[in-house]
Amino acid sequence: MKIKVFLYLGLLATTAVWGGAFLVMKDSLVRQDVYSFLASRFILAAAFMFIYKPKSLTGLDRKFVKRAVLIGLLLCSGFIFQTFGLTQTTVSNTGFITGLYLVFTPLISWLLLKREIFKVQWLAVLVATIGLYFISFNGISVGIGEILVLISALLFAGQIVALGEWSDGENTYALTLIQILVSAVIFFALSLKDGFQLPPDNAVWSAVFYTAFFATFLGFLIQTKAQSVMSATVAGVLLAMETPFALFFGLYFDNDPITLRIISGGTLVLIAMALVIWSDSKHTNSGVNNSGK
Repeated sequence: MKIKVFLYLGLLATTAVWGGAFLVMKDSLVRQDVYSFLASRFILAAAFMFIYKPKSLTGLDRKFVKRAVLIGLLLCSGFIFQTFGLTQTTVSNTGFITGLYLVFTPLISWLLLKREIFKVQWLAVLVATIGLYFISFNGISVGIGEILVLISALLFAGQIVALGEWSDGENTYALTLIQILVSAVIFFALSLKDGFQLPPDNAVWSAVFYTAFFATFLGFLIQTKAQSVMSATVAGVLLAMETPFALFFGLYFDNDPITLRIISGGTLVLIAMALVIWSDSKHTNSGVNNSGK
């Protein structure tokens, strides 16, 4: 249980880093195109991982590698659909629709994998979704942008479920590295269409370093390890804390306006987080496991 508490805290710290990444990336994406930035981020993250453990990919069986590549494809495909969708709709719509992975994650686990989702976890998903609605929803019309972002939410949910199924806690490092390598290769290939750009100045290099080391290397490593001991539904609700953290950093550092809706939404996400942690610890202590492991 002590390890699980540590991973709860680690996953929450990861969502804080991811929430802060929006602010860090905001100006950088004006000076470096999106795919070049993402390629730089994931290539540098892969380099960090190779430097730290240069032999981490040795001795892996083919089945493990295929699964890791699939998870990497789900991850980078989610980023791609989200990015294209963002160009066709608003940031607030993108934030809310992306957050619907909260709903898709337990649905995929339940419908496709026949995993039991406890009632309190369904309640937490509902509460967190309402919270995200309050935080980011400003009215919506269904167009190509919204559809693309909805597809990205499905892909992110698939990545979360796949990690929950295939992360065994033993090959965490290799599983994380393969995800990052797959994403790096695809983002670099996409960036070649308009010509890959290196970060143009120190500010953009700083943003690339922050997102590569903290948000990608450490962030995905912690997520992969955490999902070896908790269900996809629990992880999905905890990961939803990224949105309140992003809003907090925007309010504190970027003078974004604060409203009652934002406060209410953030509070609901916190309540949902508390519900899934309580549910997970309760069923762990009683010997019940809905993760399929």
